[in-house]
Amino acid sequence: MQNRTALITGSAKGLGRMTALKLAEEGCNVVINYVNSRDEAAQLVEQLHAEGVRSAAVQADISVQKDRLRLMEEAQSLVGPVDILVNNAGPFVRERRLFSEYTSAEINYLMQGNLLGVMELDLLLLQGMRQRQWGRIVHFGFGHAAEARGWPHRAVYAAAKVGLVSFTKTLAVEEAPHGITVNMICPGDIRGANKEKLISEVAQLQDDESPRGRPGAGEDVARIICFLCQPESDFVTGNIIDVNGGLDPIRSHIKKPLT
Repeated sequence: MQNRTALITGSAKGLGRMTALKLAEEGCNVVINYVNSRDEAAQLVEQLHAEGVRSAAVQADISVQKDRLRLMEEAQSLVGPVDILVNNAGPFVRERRLFSEYTSAEINYLMQGNLLGVMELDLLLLQGMRQRQWGRIVHFGFGHAAEARGWPHRAVYAAAKVGLVSFTKTLAVEEAPHGITVNMICPGDIRGANKEKLISEVAQLQDDESPRGRPGAGEDVARIICFLCQPESDFVTGNIIDVNGGLDPIRSHIKKPLT
């Protein structure tokens, strides 16, 4: 993927950062996006430059339309036409709340950041991808999002992501003739510092909540995204891929049998 340009939203830290590093290893130039993490974004850009790829950081809030438009313009001006769009950014309220406890402003914020803003970013880049007859779009969901099950205390976030499932599958069919693939990654509950760790760094750790028995790492997610972005992965599109070690975020998993 030498000289392909990837834009990764929310990539100064966490899963986005790991994805940026992995795509850079494959030869991609990378546009880093952040909202408040200016220092982390600058450090990552320096690291990517040291690895021999072009990179730049652009501040923008994906939930704000004018920021989305500016992000697209600056990304392509600073680094080049975007071939790969990884829609990693998406606001999430960790506090458990009933739907009746949300304000209208909070509902709009979550829907803009997780569904409507993602759709607009895709739209802004599709024309260029079509002209080049090549493109990779990756959306982010949550475990088992494709089943459209209810998720108590996560009503707004879940509704946005489930809507994104349908959009992912529709866009994949519409854009396949133009050499553009569209897929969704659904990470498990990868927490804290583990979002920026390699698999080898967590392989020996114990996680009693995970059916796999170990915690997830950022590399678990980033390596799947890299696979989807490969030129040879053009036959893989419209898929909703769970990367969660078997953990169901809504229902408890089956415990290991006693030995």
